Amino acid sequence: MAERDKIIENKVRRVDIFDFNELYRFCYTYLADEGYFVMEKKYTEKVKGEGKEVEIEWEAKKKISDYFRYIFKVNWRIVGMVKVEAEKDGKKIKMDKGDVEIKVAGIIEKDYEHKWEKTVFLKFLRGIYDKYIIKSRIDRYEDKIFQEVEEYLAQIKAFLTMASRRDIGKYTYS
Repeated sequence: MAERDKIIENKVRRVDIFDFNELYRFCYTYLADEGYFVMEKKYTEKVKGEGKEVEIEWEAKKKISDYFRYIFKVNWRIVGMVKVEAEKDGKKIKMDKGDVEIKVAGIIEKDYEHKWEKTVFLKFLRGIYDKYIIKSRIDRYEDKIFQEVEEYLAQIKAFLTMASRRDIGKYTYS
């Protein structure tokens, strides 16, 4: 079985006005542009009270070598999402308002092709290989995925901030 090590888990949380479709597209496209293959594992919408609750789970994978692969696990949770009408430059537009939380875990998967698992001896050699021969490479990959997760979250924060700042003073809510 391939070995998975969770290197980082962090999140972005914002209660604000945003465009859900644009946010979804931005988050997906960012990962795809960085070379990740994104699979949507779950998408649910539930109407609760006056708002909608949305849960989304993605698993994004990127091959680093024949031995290493990065995995992003992205979990969305939006609570109390409602449509609001806003006015921008004299035009009425529809936006979304709610409590958005996006959690991202960065994982390194070793031997994802299961080449070192055919015998007990190969598994033993893999342990030595990981611990002594390629330890510095593993450390570099851990640093890299840590930075990639932090950058992804920073881009999401910037996207949400720019969307709300760009519209301050231009929207009136009804």
